Amino acid sequence: MTDDEHSRIDRALVIAAHPDDIDFSCAGTVALWTDAGVAVTYCLVTDGDAGGFDPAVPRSEIGGIRQAEQRAAAAVAGVHELVFLGYPDGRLTVTLELRRDLARVIREVRPDRVVVPSPVRDLDSMYGSHPDHTATGEAALCAVYPDARNPWAHPELAEAGFAAHTVGEVWVTGGPLGAPDSARHVDITDTFDRKIAALRAHESQTAHMTDLDGLIRDWAQSQAKQAGFQPGRFAESFRALDTR
Repeated sequence: MTDDEHSRIDRALVIAAHPDDIDFSCAGTVALWTDAGVAVTYCLVTDGDAGGFDPAVPRSEIGGIRQAEQRAAAAVAGVHELVFLGYPDGRLTVTLELRRDLARVIREVRPDRVVVPSPVRDLDSMYGSHPDHTATGEAALCAVYPDARNPWAHPELAEAGFAAHTVGEVWVTGGPLGAPDSARHVDITDTFDRKIAALRAHESQTAHMTDLDGLIRDWAQSQAKQAGFQPGRFAESFRALDTR
């Protein structure tokens, strides 16, 4: 897949557990999509109310702060449509209610492509395998298939006017890439600075990080090396699933 082929869609939906997950995993790719005219929507399952590092900030204010940070970060990547489902941070499980709510968002947005976190625990990366991430990934895949496309699943959705929708493709972040033909390596060199800016918008999460730029630079260069890109390039990588 060439750099422009991955942008030949009309709508994309990016689903994540917490504010800042999207910006760590794929903000550079999202910025490329919006620059190409793709309409991108973010769906955040929680408000990240269990996050933050400043004990002086009342816990009751964290959710609102993190929503505002995510809106600012999204704007850097060219995204202005965001959905917050309001589930409790740190307590996500794969429930029928979560599947239904994600299916509702899919039916409303009607995306050509959905981006989700990996539902599989990576034993080499405890941070990447936060249980909220894996639960969101599993629930999102269930929402793509069969929930969103089955007109008889969650009948209350159809009754509320949310018609069934089939997603053509799912891109998975943070997991094994699988066979070479399922890997999608996106060159984000031209949008790398916007990725960093989006991450810095999450001040409650990243202000304490003394070498955020270096951390993300090393990660993006390692992804580019894995993709076979020229030295000095940056990349974000995904596993693509055909869900037509």
